Amino acid sequence: MTAEGASTEIRAALARLRRTTGLPVAFGGLVEHARPLMLISELNGTATRSLSRLAVTAGTGLGGRAVALARPCAVTDYSSSRQISHEYDSAVEAEGLRSVLAVPVVVRRRVRGVLYGALRTAQPLGDRTLSAAVAAARDVEQALVVREAARELLEAARPDPSPDPSPGAAGGAAWEQVREAHAALRALAPRVSDPGLRDELMSVCGMLTGEGASSPVSLAPREVDVLACVAAGATNAVAAERLGVRVETVKGYLRSAMRKLGAHTRGEAVVAARRAGVLP
Repeated sequence: MTAEGASTEIRAALARLRRTTGLPVAFGGLVEHARPLMLISELNGTATRSLSRLAVTAGTGLGGRAVALARPCAVTDYSSSRQISHEYDSAVEAEGLRSVLAVPVVVRRRVRGVLYGALRTAQPLGDRTLSAAVAAARDVEQALVVREAARELLEAARPDPSPDPSPGAAGGAAWEQVREAHAALRALAPRVSDPGLRDELMSVCGMLTGEGASSPVSLAPREVDVLACVAAGATNAVAAERLGVRVETVKGYLRSAMRKLGAHTRGEAVVAARRAGVLP
């Protein structure tokens, strides 16, 4: 997961946070790997640059407290609050902020970033506002998990350019791993919001099936997704869960693919798809 990719998710979440809460100001950033610092890099609705590139140490201020506790924190009047330390008062006051909330973005039990929302008046931030901010942070968490899973799969599945990607060129166990990786990549790709990363996933899928080979059949992408799951041993219910669709939708894609492939059973469809170069 690149820092730019994570920053893109933070930026999008701040826009959602303002839209769903009505808060006039939102900002946030990522926690650095090497040091317990959170760098505010994304601003939305601010009137000044006072918060830009502000480095917040874990445990200090409101955001640092959210990082240290790994849970949401809020204050009604930032400058007079006794719940937090006040290392960053000048930057907050320059922006004219009073009521502020900070929600950590937690991925695999590690705080990866913080989303802030703020008012320029001192008034309590209700449960509905806090819940919406937490939902925005959860969106970022899910996006980062998907991105990291995609990167891990890419590293595991990217074929060596020298060998020929065919069943005869690899051992049985190794080839089954290739097929499982192909199914996982195809299931994950539609959930990736980054078009560049999504294209990269599909490019690797193409390499695993022998990219560029002409196929006698034309299957829709979702039909291939379903066949890839079936080839990896998934039931219709498991395939539906992986692809984020209903079981009946999986059955419909499978029936359509079988018809195009001239197959009468799931097994025949997988074999035919492999012969056609659609599956590895």
